[in-house]
Amino acid sequence: MELRKIANVIIKIMMPLVLGGAILYWMYRDFDFRNIGHFMQHDMHWGWMLLSFPFGILAQAIRGWRWRQTLEPVDEHPRSSTCVNSVFLSYAASLVVPRIGEFTRCGVLKRYDGTSFAKALGTVVTERAIDSIVVATIAGLTLLLQVRVFNTFFDETGTSLESIMRGFSATGYAVTAVCGMAALWLLHVLLKKLSIYNKVKATLSGILQGVTSLRKVRNIPLFILLTAGIWACYFLHYYLTFFCFDFTANLGAACAMVTFVVGSIAVIVPTPNGAGPWHFAVKTMLMLYGVAEADALYFVLIVHTVQTMLVILLGVWAWGALAFTKRRTDAQTGADGNATSI
Repeated sequence: MELRKIANVIIKIMMPLVLGGAILYWMYRDFDFRNIGHFMQHDMHWGWMLLSFPFGILAQAIRGWRWRQTLEPVDEHPRSSTCVNSVFLSYAASLVVPRIGEFTRCGVLKRYDGTSFAKALGTVVTERAIDSIVVATIAGLTLLLQVRVFNTFFDETGTSLESIMRGFSATGYAVTAVCGMAALWLLHVLLKKLSIYNKVKATLSGILQGVTSLRKVRNIPLFILLTAGIWACYFLHYYLTFFCFDFTANLGAACAMVTFVVGSIAVIVPTPNGAGPWHFAVKTMLMLYGVAEADALYFVLIVHTVQTMLVILLGVWAWGALAFTKRRTDAQTGADGNATSI
């Protein structure tokens, strides 16, 4: 059993690395890496890259502040600094094991501020749902404004929503739905028979409280403002890198938005920081805007690498800051929680 657990952990860690590595190898198999050093020294405007850093940092910091706001309705009041550092650390942790960051930041809040892990995880689920809606909205608006470019992208990559949907008939949908409900019912029966059912039920109850916390957020306008701030900072963090290169500096905000949306969707694929899928998607879109393939490869390789290094540095910073953070007792949490603010 122990060997099986170890094997599962290794697979979870290695599969994303192998998938991302395979895509990167396929993309850069004929790429001449000997010129990358010269290109970075003489053909880049590093001032724009440095100017983009504050927006990348601010996006994660605002996410931490927004997270604290969603925790208040479920009677959890962690410190703002702990929330921000937990977000910094979560992004760095996800570079090792994709998607582990969500659990990492909930664990940090439980460890240092005594926050309920289940409730924190529930609010993270809520956050992800909100962010998915935001990305879908941005993608929809961008698609309407740049429909020609997306049509070309689908033609070039062989992607067709119609062909995907055609694979399912009405009967297929019905069977899938029935199977899904049957699986849920079977899971419910099995959990009832397990000795840990009550513990699982309590955990799920905590998660449900976190998920529904958004309904009771005290300051909805502030929540909306913070959400808009997160994605505005993400976009500026990316868009400013366009001015680092002569071949992308004049492409404009519309191109930046299209590639930003496609890249945001591509990172859904579980690889470290979207490595591989993000490179492919953004490179393909840049080429549709007239960027030469070699230049597009330079862009995605350098931008992704530098922004990943920033994520690592923020993770190291958070790890150091948390090492000097004093853990709060239950009494301190109750006494100080409402006084802590953004």
